[in-house]
Amino acid sequence: MDITFENKPNDLTSSPISESLLQKFDVSGPRYTSYPTADRFVEAFTETAYKEALEQRRVRSINQPLSIYVHIPFCESLCFYCACNKIVTKHHERSREYLNYLKKEIDLHLDYLGQKQVVNQLHLGGGSPTFFSDEEIQELFNKLKEVFVLSPQGEYSIEVDPRTVDEKRLKKLREIGFNRLSFGIQDFNPEVQKAVNRIQPFDQVASLINEVHKDGYDSINIDLIYGLPLQKIETFNQTLDQVISLKPDRIALYAYAHLPERFKPQRRIDNNDIPTAKNKISMLCLAIQKFLKAGYVYVGMDHFALPTDNLAVAKRQGRLHRNFQGYSTQPDCDIIAFGVSAIGRVGANYNQNTKQLVDYYDYLNHGRFPIFKGLALSKDDIVRRAVIMEVMCQGRLDYESIELAYLINFKEYFSSEMIQLQNFKEKDFVELDDSGIQVTEVGWFFVRAIAMIFDRYLQLDKNRTRFSKIL
Repeated sequence: MDITFENKPNDLTSSPISESLLQKFDVSGPRYTSYPTADRFVEAFTETAYKEALEQRRVRSINQPLSIYVHIPFCESLCFYCACNKIVTKHHERSREYLNYLKKEIDLHLDYLGQKQVVNQLHLGGGSPTFFSDEEIQELFNKLKEVFVLSPQGEYSIEVDPRTVDEKRLKKLREIGFNRLSFGIQDFNPEVQKAVNRIQPFDQVASLINEVHKDGYDSINIDLIYGLPLQKIETFNQTLDQVISLKPDRIALYAYAHLPERFKPQRRIDNNDIPTAKNKISMLCLAIQKFLKAGYVYVGMDHFALPTDNLAVAKRQGRLHRNFQGYSTQPDCDIIAFGVSAIGRVGANYNQNTKQLVDYYDYLNHGRFPIFKGLALSKDDIVRRAVIMEVMCQGRLDYESIELAYLINFKEYFSSEMIQLQNFKEKDFVELDDSGIQVTEVGWFFVRAIAMIFDRYLQLDKNRTRFSKIL
């Protein structure tokens, strides 16, 4: 779906969305990195269920290549906005113990998956994966190569805290085998950085990224957040210009989810410093406008990419998907997840490891998979997942494709949802015809709200305060 905005050149606040629409539709809802969402996972999904899912994959005659996610929870300092599962420590010796347990977990999978399964995608997230030393990262990479076959055409990425690396380390990561880097920036304004306890001057980051462009990486991503404390439209405009000047291949632009009742670090943020919903949407409009003008493709809800990047190519070819790390080029790909709290997917099953480090170690000391909870998807879950992912990824859903794939009559199966969609049609969020659903330019701002219509769990459970606002 192509999106264009024609805002006045010097008007940073103009937006195709009215204040009344904001007030009515800026509701709480999931980001849909999965469906059903992770809050629906249950402890009844045990290690036994996970083993069965792995064995079923092994005996299938045809399998897609794997995606691997490794969660490294350690950080040297606390960022106040953070909602990730992390352990704040300056004791780097803790990483050696954690690496040893990661290797135990990797070895456990050998008996059920078999050796030399092909991997097309690897992502190290956290926390701060660069808390590990270069030698430890090399050791982890070598262990994965020992058990799996890393495809020469694969995407191998690592999240980088710019405060923990220099040019030499980034060259070393490329030598190890990573071909994609993701830099956590959030905002370059000094006052905003101070408010969230993450000081990283623009010049420092620019020096790193300028060097990375020379190191042969396939793709460089920058993470930004709008809606942080003390952010203003004018200062965020400066951050956008600075990011564009660095020419990253991908940009992830996330809305800050202020949920201090759930995430203790956010209690250090003054609620009065949080931008209004109107200012947040203006920042989003501005970012979309500037990134499009700079030549980026609006891939989806929170991702932009240069036209030559694999993510933009996947969008053009209708191969875009969402997984637990956001938009992905790997549709319907099983995800094997290693590390504390890591979430994976095998077949029609989701699984999550225990969130506590002591429990993670205890499981592995007893030779057990550290599964804490998960979910075996029903047929209804699978149908709705396909619908929600089409809406979230393509902005377009064809009834016939769903009907043929799942042997249903779309309008009958989703009869109540079709009634709800009429309200969005009246607001010009969607266009409806005999063949399908098309999200409009304005509707793309509220794509999560559109997807929520098809979420059976959410429609039955009206308690949505545990989710962030959709804008």
